Amino acid sequence: MLLLLIPFIVILIYLYFTKNHDYWRKRNVKHEKPVPIFGTFFQNVMGIRSMTEIATELYNKYPDEKVVGLYRGTTPELIIRDLDLVRNILNTDFAYFHPRGLGRDVKKEPMFLNLFHVDGDPWKLLRQRLTAAFTTAKLKKMFPIIVECAEKLRIAGEQAVNRGGECDVRELIARFATDFIAACGFGLQVDSISDQNSVFRNFGKKIFNRSWKNIALVPLYDLFPDFRKLWQTLLSESTLIDGTSEIVRNVCAERNNKPSGRHDFIDLLMELREEGKIKGESIEKRNSDGSAPIVELDMDLKCMAAQVLIFFAAGFETSSSASSYLLHVLAFHPEEQEKVQQDIDQVLAKYDNKLCYDSIAEMTLLSLAFKEATRKFPSVGTLHRVCARRYTIPELGITLDPGVRIIIPVQAIQNDEKYFDNPSQFKPERFADTSVERNKYCYLPFGEGPRMCMGARLGEMQSLAGLAALLHKFSVEPSESTKRELQVNPLSNTVQSVKGGLPLKMKLRKNKTS
Repeated sequence: MLLLLIPFIVILIYLYFTKNHDYWRKRNVKHEKPVPIFGTFFQNVMGIRSMTEIATELYNKYPDEKVVGLYRGTTPELIIRDLDLVRNILNTDFAYFHPRGLGRDVKKEPMFLNLFHVDGDPWKLLRQRLTAAFTTAKLKKMFPIIVECAEKLRIAGEQAVNRGGECDVRELIARFATDFIAACGFGLQVDSISDQNSVFRNFGKKIFNRSWKNIALVPLYDLFPDFRKLWQTLLSESTLIDGTSEIVRNVCAERNNKPSGRHDFIDLLMELREEGKIKGESIEKRNSDGSAPIVELDMDLKCMAAQVLIFFAAGFETSSSASSYLLHVLAFHPEEQEKVQQDIDQVLAKYDNKLCYDSIAEMTLLSLAFKEATRKFPSVGTLHRVCARRYTIPELGITLDPGVRIIIPVQAIQNDEKYFDNPSQFKPERFADTSVERNKYCYLPFGEGPRMCMGARLGEMQSLAGLAALLHKFSVEPSESTKRELQVNPLSNTVQSVKGGLPLKMKLRKNKTS
């Protein structure tokens, strides 16, 4: 009897692991052939290739297609190659694609109740209220904090030169970003730049240094959505959110649980808490008459901690990735480095050699170089959305069901010769050429539409200030351990990280003394 059951059980298992694998064939969409269990994500699940590498490969493999199908387990996903479709998904038809689908159940893991991970109504409520943290006026008030951190970064550069010059600029910039985020986010003065083992720097590493349990279980969460309650129970851990909650609680207590007038991120969150529940129209639900019901959200301690946690994580990781990559590129392009340095010198000479909000705004060549670096190697190599309700792509006549996942391959698009001449070359001047009319959706390092990065201006301002402080005093060049072609860590699927860091050699510029 058992022998008769075995083939039947095998067939059932096979059917379960291949259900939906005809989804794209039925819609006449070119797609990668899936395999049971993994779909088309075997290399990613096994830690062989990152999400960005896979998306880039498929983007280049199907040059004549507007979309390319693939499967995460049994869940259909769609890579968008056409910029008009990218615009529709990110902006025009945003109501159909507002979820990112990167978070988990916030009741079990409250750390995901943050602006980046949360979807639906909680996202909409948080977004409309947190926007006030990133106005031009608020950014100007934060700039003195950036200057303080930039000065410490310059001193750290001198110490590196005194030790022979070689240092991991990725780690150096990450410590600079950590100090800034701690100051303008938590209102705390820390010194991660001088102390490589500071509490805050180690805290930042914990956010992105995934445990083996996480590496093993997150793919199962994606591959077997029918068992997500089990996977989330096993994944759930409270160390990060509890630690952040404790910091937030202590900072609030020091300020007598009232905004202090520092105008930092904690102050903003306390202001929101004082205003009571956050209320607004629903993006998910509709009344019988078609109107949107009013929904609400409590800005309690856990919610505050979740916002601070993502502010910290996104703030130091993305900006330090972009800044250090630019230094890496400039080390191999000394002529471009010299142009940028001369521009920095000329601007700072007008401001008594001191960094300020206005001086950074005038450093045109540094800004162009930063844009070009984020084009070649964006910190976030793919954007993700989930189809929220049934949607037909007008140009293709393809109907997507709720739950279909969308991948916008940012790095592939930004390195496509269709949009950028000689994309493999580092050419900052391409962004200054006003004669070139460029579709804005071919350059998406910070995303676009209602879910684009809200802290983009803050991150760029912080990055440019740190770069200006270093390049005004120092030059960078390849060291003996520098690799020209970077190897991406295949386990980094959100913010791209590089294996082995970014070692470079720093030298004091001629005629530039402390």
